[in-house]
Amino acid sequence: MSEGLSYANQLAISRTLTRIENDRSVAREIIGSLEERDYHVVGITGSPGAGKSTLTDRLALLSSKEKRTAIIAIDPSSPFTGGAFLGDRIRMKRSTKSEEIFVRSMASRGKVGGLSPSIYDAVEFLGRSGFDRIFVETVGAGQSETDIENLADVVLLVLAPGMGDDVQTMKAGIMEIGDIFAVNKMDLPGASQLAAKTEAILEMSGRKLPIVLTNSINGQGVEELHSLIEKALEELDSSGAIEEKRRRRTLYNNLNSVYQIIMEDFSENAKLEELMNYLLENRRLSDES
Repeated sequence: MSEGLSYANQLAISRTLTRIENDRSVAREIIGSLEERDYHVVGITGSPGAGKSTLTDRLALLSSKEKRTAIIAIDPSSPFTGGAFLGDRIRMKRSTKSEEIFVRSMASRGKVGGLSPSIYDAVEFLGRSGFDRIFVETVGAGQSETDIENLADVVLLVLAPGMGDDVQTMKAGIMEIGDIFAVNKMDLPGASQLAAKTEAILEMSGRKLPIVLTNSINGQGVEELHSLIEKALEELDSSGAIEEKRRRRTLYNNLNSVYQIIMEDFSENAKLEELMNYLLENRRLSDES
Protein backbone atom coordinates (compact mmCIF):
# COMPACT_ATOMS: atom_id res chain seq x y z
CA MET A 1 0.00 0.00 0.00
CA SER A 2 1.21 3.51 -0.78
CA GLU A 3 2.09 5.89 2.02
CA GLY A 4 -0.86 8.02 3.04
CA LEU A 5 -0.85 11.80 2.74
CA SER A 6 -1.33 13.83 5.89
CA TYR A 7 -3.55 16.90 5.88
CA ALA A 8 -0.43 19.07 6.18
CA ASN A 9 1.11 17.40 3.12
CA GLN A 10 -2.09 17.79 1.14
CA LEU A 11 -2.30 21.46 2.09
CA ALA A 12 1.34 22.13 1.20
CA ILE A 13 0.99 20.46 -2.21
CA SER A 14 -2.24 22.36 -2.90
CA ARG A 15 -0.66 25.71 -2.05
CA THR A 16 2.34 24.98 -4.26
CA LEU A 17 0.06 24.01 -7.15
CA THR A 18 -1.78 27.31 -6.75
CA ARG A 19 1.53 29.15 -7.13
CA ILE A 20 2.35 27.01 -10.17
CA GLU A 21 -1.00 27.84 -11.77
CA ASN A 22 -0.65 31.55 -11.18
CA ASP A 23 2.97 32.18 -12.21
CA ARG A 24 4.82 30.20 -14.88
CA SER A 25 8.27 31.54 -13.92
CA VAL A 26 7.71 30.52 -10.30
CA ALA A 27 6.53 27.12 -11.55
CA ARG A 28 9.80 26.50 -13.39
CA GLU A 29 11.82 27.52 -10.31
CA ILE A 30 9.86 25.14 -8.08
CA ILE A 31 10.09 22.24 -10.51
CA GLY A 32 13.77 22.91 -11.17
CA SER A 33 14.50 22.57 -7.46
CA LEU A 34 13.17 18.99 -7.43
CA GLU A 35 15.03 15.95 -8.71
CA GLU A 36 13.75 14.16 -11.79
CA ARG A 37 12.17 10.76 -11.19
CA ASP A 38 10.10 8.19 -13.05
CA TYR A 39 6.32 8.45 -12.94
CA HIS A 40 3.42 7.67 -15.27
CA VAL A 41 0.58 9.81 -16.54
CA VAL A 42 -2.78 8.26 -17.48
CA GLY A 43 -5.06 10.50 -19.54
CA ILE A 44 -8.80 9.92 -19.35
CA THR A 45 -10.99 11.59 -21.96
CA GLY A 46 -14.32 11.15 -23.73
CA SER A 47 -17.69 12.76 -24.18
CA PRO A 48 -19.28 14.77 -21.34
CA GLY A 49 -21.57 12.53 -19.33
CA ALA A 50 -19.82 9.28 -20.26
CA GLY A 51 -18.88 8.69 -16.61
CA LYS A 52 -15.21 9.71 -16.77
CA SER A 53 -15.09 11.15 -13.25
CA THR A 54 -16.64 8.14 -11.52
CA LEU A 55 -14.42 5.80 -13.55
CA THR A 56 -11.32 7.85 -12.69
CA ASP A 57 -12.35 7.70 -9.04
CA ARG A 58 -12.44 3.89 -9.05
CA LEU A 59 -9.23 3.50 -11.08
CA ALA A 60 -7.35 5.80 -8.71
CA LEU A 61 -8.51 3.76 -5.70
CA LEU A 62 -7.15 0.57 -7.28
CA SER A 63 -3.91 2.32 -8.20
CA SER A 64 -3.43 3.71 -4.69
CA LYS A 65 -3.20 0.21 -3.21
CA GLU A 66 0.33 -0.09 -4.63
CA LYS A 67 1.29 3.30 -6.04
CA ARG A 68 1.34 6.85 -4.76
CA THR A 69 -1.56 8.29 -6.76
CA ALA A 70 -2.81 11.74 -7.73
CA ILE A 71 -5.71 13.01 -9.83
CA ILE A 72 -5.87 16.24 -11.80
CA ALA A 73 -9.48 16.82 -12.79
CA ILE A 74 -9.76 19.47 -15.49
CA ASP A 75 -13.03 21.35 -15.16
CA PRO A 76 -14.51 23.99 -17.47
CA SER A 77 -13.42 27.53 -16.61
CA SER A 78 -15.82 29.89 -14.92
CA PRO A 79 -16.52 32.80 -17.31
CA PHE A 80 -16.45 35.16 -14.31
CA THR A 81 -13.44 34.08 -12.22
CA GLY A 82 -11.48 31.90 -14.66
CA GLY A 83 -11.40 29.20 -11.98
CA ALA A 84 -12.68 25.63 -12.14
CA PHE A 85 -16.33 24.76 -11.53
CA LEU A 86 -15.21 21.77 -9.37
CA GLY A 87 -17.94 19.55 -10.81
CA ASP A 88 -15.61 16.57 -11.20
CA ARG A 89 -14.71 16.48 -7.50
CA ILE A 90 -18.37 15.96 -6.60
CA ARG A 91 -18.26 12.65 -8.51
CA MET A 92 -14.96 11.55 -6.93
CA LYS A 93 -16.22 11.03 -3.41
CA ARG A 94 -14.07 7.96 -2.73
CA SER A 95 -10.82 9.55 -3.85
CA THR A 96 -11.43 12.90 -2.16
CA LYS A 97 -12.03 11.08 1.15
CA SER A 98 -9.00 8.81 0.78
CA GLU A 99 -5.73 9.67 2.52
CA GLU A 100 -3.94 7.67 -0.17
CA ILE A 101 -4.94 9.92 -3.09
CA PHE A 102 -4.29 13.58 -3.83
CA VAL A 103 -7.05 15.24 -5.88
CA ARG A 104 -6.77 18.62 -7.56
CA SER A 105 -9.27 20.41 -9.80
CA MET A 106 -7.79 22.74 -12.39
CA ALA A 107 -9.51 25.05 -14.86
CA SER A 108 -9.16 24.53 -18.59
CA ARG A 109 -9.01 28.34 -18.94
CA GLY A 110 -10.42 28.10 -22.43
CA LYS A 111 -7.23 26.54 -23.80
CA VAL A 112 -7.51 24.87 -27.22
CA GLY A 113 -7.25 21.13 -26.60
CA GLY A 114 -8.62 21.45 -23.08
CA LEU A 115 -5.21 21.71 -21.39
CA SER A 116 -3.83 24.99 -20.10
CA PRO A 117 -0.01 25.36 -20.01
CA SER A 118 0.01 25.17 -16.19
CA ILE A 119 -1.36 21.61 -16.29
CA TYR A 120 1.92 20.36 -17.78
CA ASP A 121 3.79 22.02 -14.91
CA ALA A 122 1.35 20.64 -12.34
CA VAL A 123 1.88 17.09 -13.63
CA GLU A 124 5.66 17.47 -13.60
CA PHE A 125 5.58 18.90 -10.08
CA LEU A 126 3.45 16.03 -8.77
CA GLY A 127 5.69 13.47 -10.49
CA ARG A 128 8.85 14.95 -9.03
CA SER A 129 7.14 15.22 -5.63
CA GLY A 130 6.82 11.45 -5.37
CA PHE A 131 3.59 10.47 -7.10
CA ASP A 132 3.90 7.34 -9.24
CA ARG A 133 0.54 7.47 -11.04
CA ILE A 134 -1.06 10.74 -12.10
CA PHE A 135 -4.54 10.50 -13.61
CA VAL A 136 -5.53 13.50 -15.74
CA GLU A 137 -9.24 13.66 -16.53
CA THR A 138 -10.10 16.12 -19.28
CA VAL A 139 -13.18 18.30 -19.74
CA GLY A 140 -14.55 16.19 -22.55
CA ALA A 141 -15.05 18.76 -25.27
CA GLY A 142 -14.99 16.46 -28.31
CA GLN A 143 -12.21 16.30 -30.86
CA SER A 144 -10.27 19.16 -29.29
CA GLU A 145 -9.39 16.70 -26.51
CA THR A 146 -6.57 15.33 -28.64
CA ASP A 147 -4.15 17.54 -26.68
CA ILE A 148 -4.16 14.93 -23.91
CA GLU A 149 -2.05 12.67 -26.15
CA ASN A 150 0.88 15.06 -25.72
CA LEU A 151 0.68 14.85 -21.93
CA ALA A 152 -0.24 11.25 -21.10
CA ASP A 153 1.75 8.03 -21.40
CA VAL A 154 -1.47 6.07 -21.89
CA VAL A 155 -4.82 7.53 -22.99
CA LEU A 156 -8.10 5.92 -21.93
CA LEU A 157 -11.02 6.92 -24.14
CA VAL A 158 -14.37 6.54 -22.36
CA LEU A 159 -17.51 6.02 -24.44
CA ALA A 160 -21.10 5.41 -23.39
CA PRO A 161 -24.24 4.27 -25.24
CA GLY A 162 -27.04 6.68 -25.97
CA MET A 163 -24.83 9.78 -25.83
CA GLY A 164 -23.95 10.24 -29.46
CA ASP A 165 -20.82 8.12 -29.08
CA ASP A 166 -21.97 5.92 -31.95
CA VAL A 167 -21.33 9.01 -34.07
CA GLN A 168 -18.32 10.15 -32.04
CA THR A 169 -16.50 6.90 -32.75
CA MET A 170 -16.54 7.79 -36.42
CA LYS A 171 -14.44 10.89 -35.81
CA ALA A 172 -10.83 9.96 -36.52
CA GLY A 173 -9.25 12.64 -34.32
CA ILE A 174 -10.65 11.37 -31.05
CA MET A 175 -10.34 7.70 -32.03
CA GLU A 176 -6.67 7.91 -32.91
CA ILE A 177 -5.52 9.12 -29.50
CA GLY A 178 -6.99 6.20 -27.53
CA ASP A 179 -4.69 3.40 -26.33
CA ILE A 180 -7.44 1.66 -24.36
CA PHE A 181 -11.21 2.02 -24.80
CA ALA A 182 -13.84 1.74 -22.08
CA VAL A 183 -17.51 1.46 -22.99
CA ASN A 184 -18.99 2.66 -19.72
CA LYS A 185 -22.58 2.32 -18.45
CA MET A 186 -22.59 -1.25 -19.71
CA ASP A 187 -25.99 -1.81 -18.11
CA LEU A 188 -27.63 0.49 -20.66
CA PRO A 189 -29.06 -0.77 -23.96
CA GLY A 190 -26.63 -0.50 -26.84
CA ALA A 191 -23.40 -0.91 -24.83
CA SER A 192 -22.36 -4.18 -26.47
CA GLN A 193 -23.24 -2.81 -29.92
CA LEU A 194 -21.13 0.29 -29.27
CA ALA A 195 -18.19 -1.90 -28.23
CA ALA A 196 -18.56 -4.00 -31.39
CA LYS A 197 -18.80 -0.91 -33.59
CA THR A 198 -15.70 0.59 -31.94
CA GLU A 199 -13.79 -2.64 -32.50
CA ALA A 200 -14.83 -2.69 -36.17
CA ILE A 201 -13.73 0.91 -36.71
CA LEU A 202 -10.36 0.22 -35.10
CA GLU A 203 -9.83 -2.86 -37.24
CA MET A 204 -10.66 -0.87 -40.37
CA SER A 205 -7.87 1.54 -39.47
CA GLY A 206 -5.44 -1.32 -38.81
CA ARG A 207 -5.49 -0.98 -35.03
CA LYS A 208 -6.33 -3.72 -32.54
CA LEU A 209 -6.69 -2.18 -29.09
CA PRO A 210 -8.32 -3.30 -25.82
CA ILE A 211 -12.02 -2.50 -25.40
CA VAL A 212 -13.56 -3.07 -21.98
CA LEU A 213 -17.19 -2.89 -20.91
CA THR A 214 -17.47 -1.15 -17.53
CA ASN A 215 -19.98 0.10 -15.00
CA SER A 216 -18.32 2.82 -12.93
CA ILE A 217 -21.25 2.91 -10.50
CA ASN A 218 -20.93 -0.68 -9.25
CA GLY A 219 -17.32 -1.23 -10.35
CA GLN A 220 -17.99 -3.98 -12.86
CA GLY A 221 -15.11 -4.34 -15.32
CA VAL A 222 -12.98 -1.68 -13.61
CA GLU A 223 -10.38 -4.12 -12.24
CA GLU A 224 -9.86 -5.53 -15.73
CA LEU A 225 -9.50 -2.00 -17.07
CA HIS A 226 -6.97 -1.13 -14.37
CA SER A 227 -4.93 -4.24 -15.21
CA LEU A 228 -4.86 -3.28 -18.89
CA ILE A 229 -3.62 0.22 -18.05
CA GLU A 230 -0.84 -1.18 -15.86
CA LYS A 231 0.11 -3.70 -18.57
CA ALA A 232 0.31 -0.91 -21.18
CA LEU A 233 2.58 1.14 -18.91
CA GLU A 234 4.83 -1.87 -18.27
CA GLU A 235 5.13 -2.46 -22.02
CA LEU A 236 6.09 1.18 -22.58
CA ASP A 237 8.81 0.85 -19.95
CA SER A 238 10.19 -2.45 -21.19
CA SER A 239 10.22 -1.38 -24.85
CA GLY A 240 11.85 1.96 -24.16
CA ALA A 241 8.93 3.78 -25.84
CA ILE A 242 8.30 5.68 -22.61
CA GLU A 243 11.33 7.86 -23.38
CA GLU A 244 9.69 9.17 -26.55
CA LYS A 245 6.51 9.89 -24.57
CA ARG A 246 8.48 11.94 -22.05
CA ARG A 247 10.42 13.75 -24.76
CA ARG A 248 7.14 14.69 -26.42
CA ARG A 249 5.67 15.89 -23.11
CA THR A 250 8.70 18.13 -22.50
CA LEU A 251 8.53 19.49 -26.05
CA TYR A 252 4.86 20.44 -25.78
CA ASN A 253 5.39 21.89 -22.32
CA ASN A 254 8.08 24.18 -23.76
CA LEU A 255 5.91 25.10 -26.74
CA ASN A 256 3.07 25.96 -24.37
CA SER A 257 5.47 28.17 -22.40
CA VAL A 258 6.27 30.12 -25.56
CA TYR A 259 2.55 30.33 -26.37
CA GLN A 260 1.72 31.71 -22.93
CA ILE A 261 4.49 34.32 -23.04
CA ILE A 262 3.32 35.57 -26.42
CA MET A 263 -0.33 35.64 -25.38
CA GLU A 264 0.44 37.55 -22.18
CA ASP A 265 2.24 40.20 -24.20
CA PHE A 266 -0.53 40.44 -26.79
CA SER A 267 -3.56 39.45 -24.74
CA GLU A 268 -5.62 42.36 -26.05
CA ASN A 269 -4.96 41.50 -29.67
CA ALA A 270 -7.84 39.19 -30.62
CA LYS A 271 -6.57 38.62 -34.15
CA LEU A 272 -3.17 37.49 -32.87
CA GLU A 273 -4.79 35.10 -30.39
CA GLU A 274 -6.87 33.63 -33.21
CA LEU A 275 -3.71 33.22 -35.31
CA MET A 276 -1.78 31.54 -32.48
CA ASN A 277 -4.60 29.07 -31.87
CA TYR A 278 -4.70 28.32 -35.60
CA LEU A 279 -0.95 27.67 -35.65
CA LEU A 280 -1.15 25.38 -32.61
CA GLU A 281 -3.97 23.37 -34.15
CA ASN A 282 -2.05 22.98 -37.42
CA ARG A 283 1.03 21.97 -35.47
CA ARG A 284 -1.00 19.10 -34.03
CA LEU A 285 -2.34 18.09 -37.44
CA SER A 286 1.19 18.19 -38.85
CA ASP A 287 2.39 15.87 -36.07
CA GLU A 288 -0.39 13.39 -36.88
CA SER A 289 0.40 13.24 -40.61
